[in-house]
Amino acid sequence: MTKRVFQSIFLCAAVTLILTAVFTTLFQYRATRENLQAQIEEEATYISEAFNALEGDARTTLFSRIGKISQNRITWISADGKVLYDNRVEAGEMDNHLSRPEVSEAAGDGTGESERNSATRKTETLYYALRLSDGSLLRIAAESASLWGVLADSYSPLLLIAAVVLLLAGLIAFVLTRAIVRPFNTLDLKHPLENKTYDELSPLLRRLDKQNQENHEQVRLLTARQEEFDLITSGMQEGLVLFSKDGTVLSANTAARAILSGTTGGSYMQLCREKHYLSVVESALAGKAKTKKMKQGGRVYTLAATPVQSTLNENAAVLFIVDITDSELSEKMRREFSANVSHELKTPLTSILGYAEIIGNGLAGEQDIPKFANRIHKEAARLLTLIEDIIKLSQLDEDELRAEFVLVELSALCQSVLQELAQKAEKASVSLHFFGAAQTVSGFEPSLYEMIYNLCDNAIAYNKPGGSVNVSLEKTPENKIQLTVADTGIGIVEEHLGRVFERFYRVDKSHSKETGGTGLGLSIVKHAALMHDAVLSIESTPQVGTTIRILFKPFKNT
Repeated sequence: MTKRVFQSIFLCAAVTLILTAVFTTLFQYRATRENLQAQIEEEATYISEAFNALEGDARTTLFSRIGKISQNRITWISADGKVLYDNRVEAGEMDNHLSRPEVSEAAGDGTGESERNSATRKTETLYYALRLSDGSLLRIAAESASLWGVLADSYSPLLLIAAVVLLLAGLIAFVLTRAIVRPFNTLDLKHPLENKTYDELSPLLRRLDKQNQENHEQVRLLTARQEEFDLITSGMQEGLVLFSKDGTVLSANTAARAILSGTTGGSYMQLCREKHYLSVVESALAGKAKTKKMKQGGRVYTLAATPVQSTLNENAAVLFIVDITDSELSEKMRREFSANVSHELKTPLTSILGYAEIIGNGLAGEQDIPKFANRIHKEAARLLTLIEDIIKLSQLDEDELRAEFVLVELSALCQSVLQELAQKAEKASVSLHFFGAAQTVSGFEPSLYEMIYNLCDNAIAYNKPGGSVNVSLEKTPENKIQLTVADTGIGIVEEHLGRVFERFYRVDKSHSKETGGTGLGLSIVKHAALMHDAVLSIESTPQVGTTIRILFKPFKNT
């Protein structure tokens, strides 16, 4: 009886041991194979993503770099089956691969996989192929032990286990072991509290559940912050670029990409090659903040790069790009305006002082005193006119006048201007004409009057004897109001048309001096038009005449 029981126990233990060895080996073999398959698929996906982000020779360089560090065999195959790269064998020595099952399948379906066994080496090779964005194919191969190889490797451990199991009465030990281990193998780690298992595991499962909740919350917060950061930076007019410690562009907002016109995701040199840009970025990566001005696409930008310490000896960097074109232009105009004002004020003052000094020192004859006094009066009047024009320009530069906008009837304003200039026109043998019905706009009446007056005054001053000035008001098909001042004067050559509205700019300086012009009349017209959101345009033909149009927005009667 004892022998039979012993034999039964021994037989059961032996059978159990053999079955356990077989199933354990199968499980190990299957798990290893699935992990290896997942690994090569994941590696192929990463290489594909990197490949799609690159172009040209950079793609070949990518395979060369990855091939050196990968433990698997990497093969790059053209769409017609020609091997372009292989990290184990020279590509030129390899035959056409289009007939390979995994390559053929990937060429048709986008992905393909296969396996090949080596009976002599007791190994098998898993192949995974992936079609890339340009139609070429990527194949990754990984070698692992075959089922017989796994069994051979497990031979010695199995003998040891057999001895232990037999000593501990095989079946009892095996049954108990399976009963204890089974709950652990079936744990649902994503939902720990839903597991039905030993009470002793409850503290661990609660901790896992708490950890899962914390991880989910951290991921949610990080995602929200990233989305918020992307939203804020994408709406910025200023450019913002973040660089890693090795100079890789980590992030570049829409404005930065538009300004620098390069490619993101690679080295900072791929984003832009401009020397000032390279200078500030390299300085920041070296640990020193730097600011430079850069001209790009006809605009002027300030580049401010700041280092961000990432490790003890290396620095990341942040680059901030601000468009300062308008401020640079304003500063240039301010300097030019100051210089012109100084010059224009100095000229009449010099004349006044000169004539006054001659009279004061008794050097002028009695018959010359009236003539000198007249010149002093004329220069003083010119000086006063200049100062008044400067004050008008200063007022037009201030937005406060918009608060004083009222409804202005333009036809009455035009006729009032023409009436005031009638005597000057008659003296210059120029006829004045007005055409058009009543038109109303919203605006600052003194500025509108000054604008019309300057246009008509210029049209008379630069006209020819027997010429005419035609002022007209009309509505356009878009319901806008157009004021036109056309003359039959000496006209303006094309090269000057783009500058006639600049402050102190004169086309004919000698003629301007004769007419007493300050060079600010058309500049006042331009600023008045801007203040009223009107569009100013000019056409001119030398010796034929000049036409200036001002297009006002339609007045909405609320």
